[in-house]
Amino acid sequence: MFMDDMGWGDLGWNGEPSRETPNIDRLAAEGLTIPHIYNAAPICSPSRAALLTGRLPIRNGFYSNNTHGMNAYTPQEIMGGISDDEILLPELLASRNYTSGLIGKWHLGHQPQFLPLKHGFHSWFGSPNCHFGPYAGINRPNIPVYRDDHMVGRYFQEFPIDKAAGLSNMTQLYIEEAVNFIHREASKGPFFLLWAPDSIHAPTYSSHLFRGTSRRGSFGDAVRETDAGVAAIVEALKAEGVENNTLVVFSSDNGAALVSKQEGGSNGPFLCGKQTTFEGGMRAPGIFWWPSVITPGSVSYQVWTHMDLFSTVAQLAGADLPRDRTLDGLPLANSLLHPSLQILRPVFLYRGDRLMAVRQGSYKMHLWTFSTPTAELETGINYCPGQEVHNVTTPTPTNHTAQPILFNVEVDPGEKYPLSPSSSEYKKQVAQLTAIILSSRYTDFSESELQQVVEEHLASLTPGEPVLNWCDSAVMNWAPPGCEALNDCLTPPKSNPYLCVWPH
Repeated sequence: MFMDDMGWGDLGWNGEPSRETPNIDRLAAEGLTIPHIYNAAPICSPSRAALLTGRLPIRNGFYSNNTHGMNAYTPQEIMGGISDDEILLPELLASRNYTSGLIGKWHLGHQPQFLPLKHGFHSWFGSPNCHFGPYAGINRPNIPVYRDDHMVGRYFQEFPIDKAAGLSNMTQLYIEEAVNFIHREASKGPFFLLWAPDSIHAPTYSSHLFRGTSRRGSFGDAVRETDAGVAAIVEALKAEGVENNTLVVFSSDNGAALVSKQEGGSNGPFLCGKQTTFEGGMRAPGIFWWPSVITPGSVSYQVWTHMDLFSTVAQLAGADLPRDRTLDGLPLANSLLHPSLQILRPVFLYRGDRLMAVRQGSYKMHLWTFSTPTAELETGINYCPGQEVHNVTTPTPTNHTAQPILFNVEVDPGEKYPLSPSSSEYKKQVAQLTAIILSSRYTDFSESELQQVVEEHLASLTPGEPVLNWCDSAVMNWAPPGCEALNDCLTPPKSNPYLCVWPH
């Protein structure tokens, strides 16, 4: 269950005061929560690519180096998409006879060669892009909705969205599809389902069933409907009698989009939001549910990334991991079974092609800082509204590699009190925190050792060919497969490739 722009603080389990996620909260109460789980990128497309490949975007190509350190994704104009050279999780699971389905947002490229059924999924109902629009079909077409390998309609046409009222039936369709998939596949053999609704991403929407039921407006209505979907999927597993043999994972592709204001969520105590490599941009909700296997109400302080899911699922399914490439995820099945176990490991946090920070143990070291670009701030866009911290939430990319900014993100999850390495307070706090950590569950290390981890990572890194550099209006969703049957094939403009501009 991979949400879109849901923040760490949007769950009642994590302290959201309205407590409007009872079913997700029940999933947490009956399962294992991971307070420290990270996205591989603070924006949707590269985050999703990393989840499905087990590899950092800098390795799998889901980045751009047109402008260093900028986030890139897959709008309609993008020419690239997931490479055929990458092995995706459903392709890996096929070796163990899994049937794989995707329901919801794909976002790894929308040209035919990049679509899900070309990369291991056996079925798909959803969209290759986000639900932006409506468009007139002259300068830009409406986004298609696919059934398997062909379009069955478009957003704002066959699949209407009333943006003004925040109304759409899409989440209900995604819930129905997920329940049907489980009823269809549960008796046949092992299955993998990626459920990826997008209603929480602005412009938010919900059906008439949930419109106006939340204290948090349209955003809260969307969250409540998604929460109901979680309940329906769990009930389908129970109805088929496979709940004790099914691992359910709940998370989100990046932090809440604070820039969306009332249509955005909450990152709880964490600094900033989507687009940034601060905790609010990259710390995700993490819930694992597996009755008869996972101890109810357990908590693991193991530091996870979404890339670990690739290796962990392979481990649980008995699939062999590929040996011809570098994987950035760890097989952490033992951490699910024994929550007190912890492996000290680095987590590298990138914004585009630039390594911004590294987390290991309870420490996070920022090599670069960058929040909202000045040009965006001047238009009222802000990824850190009301949370500006001097020399940390910098509006231009700021190099701190000579004197990195160090946080203890376990003791101070909000990252609001950076310590200068030259100050006596810094040395005092590091000594105190190290003493605490050494006496409890961590064996931590010094800043110089963190820097050595970074040097080793960069020295061994071979970046993949970037697939998000080139754009062209001619490759937009003018005539997707299946458009003929709907009499909805539009004429594309003349091809004119250009370097994509990424403002964030």
